Amino acid sequence: MSTDSIRVRVSAIEQVSPMIREFTLDAVDGELLPFSPGSHVVVEMPAEPRPYRNAYSLLSDPRDSGNYRIAVRLQEQSRGGSVYMHESVKLGDELCITPPANLFAPNWQAGKHLLLAGGVGITPFMAYLPELERRGADFELHYLYRGSSTGAYRDQLKAELGDKCFLYDSEAGQRCELGELLANQPRGTHVYICGPEALIAGVREVTEELGWPASHVHFEAFAAPQPGKPFEVELSRSGRTVSVDGETSLLEALESAEVDVPHLCRGGVCGQCVTRVLSGDIEHRDEFLSAAEREQGDCIMPCVSRASGKRLVIDL
Repeated sequence: MSTDSIRVRVSAIEQVSPMIREFTLDAVDGELLPFSPGSHVVVEMPAEPRPYRNAYSLLSDPRDSGNYRIAVRLQEQSRGGSVYMHESVKLGDELCITPPANLFAPNWQAGKHLLLAGGVGITPFMAYLPELERRGADFELHYLYRGSSTGAYRDQLKAELGDKCFLYDSEAGQRCELGELLANQPRGTHVYICGPEALIAGVREVTEELGWPASHVHFEAFAAPQPGKPFEVELSRSGRTVSVDGETSLLEALESAEVDVPHLCRGGVCGQCVTRVLSGDIEHRDEFLSAAEREQGDCIMPCVSRASGKRLVIDL
């Protein structure tokens, strides 16, 4: 991993919905690091022929770092990581994780916090809620899910939050009308979205139409790299050539070749892995670069983006 890793042991596993499994992680040596609401860790899974590395939000109360808790949704189109966590990880197993990093912290200056969660996107908000309650903050949670597969923690949340919690089971025909919800918020409200790309895109579109300041709209999406066509990448400083197959991201291929690339989210959000491109065309899939930066075509986010042709030359 690109930062000092922490060895943890799986001390509890709980099926919190038909498709979501919660894992409790204890430190093998010493103590776990403190974290803030919205933090995530990257879990390394020792699979063969190559390890999986996925980012998961911490859902524990940030004031209690005695252990970490994460929840993993079994993805229908899994590249292997979610299947490994559900089928291979057992009680007592040891894993390596990165120290917590935060790309989705609440803005504590907000007049109101509007939390929108879709499915397993509830996880970062589980860490938000205890701190929002302690601070006496004005907030609402709107939770969209499918009752037969997701919807983890919904009974607990409704019992604890009462009229601050709004539940929408799509299989029961319950819809969250984003336009109405977002149009009726007081000035100074910040909205936070975590869930499927369609939910994030929908909220961003509505807030833009309503004239919300971009600084009041926060979202987190740990998108798994999508497959694409194979290509080769030349490392300009060494002259080495690395092959990237259709199911492997550029970052994963570089890691397999023992080329160290700094990273945090592995989902095209944080910008930590941005790498200079010297030649070749890029298929941008990240959420970090601006339209102008993409048009310029001289940098790539190797965690999710790929070559659109057969070859790239990068400054590594």
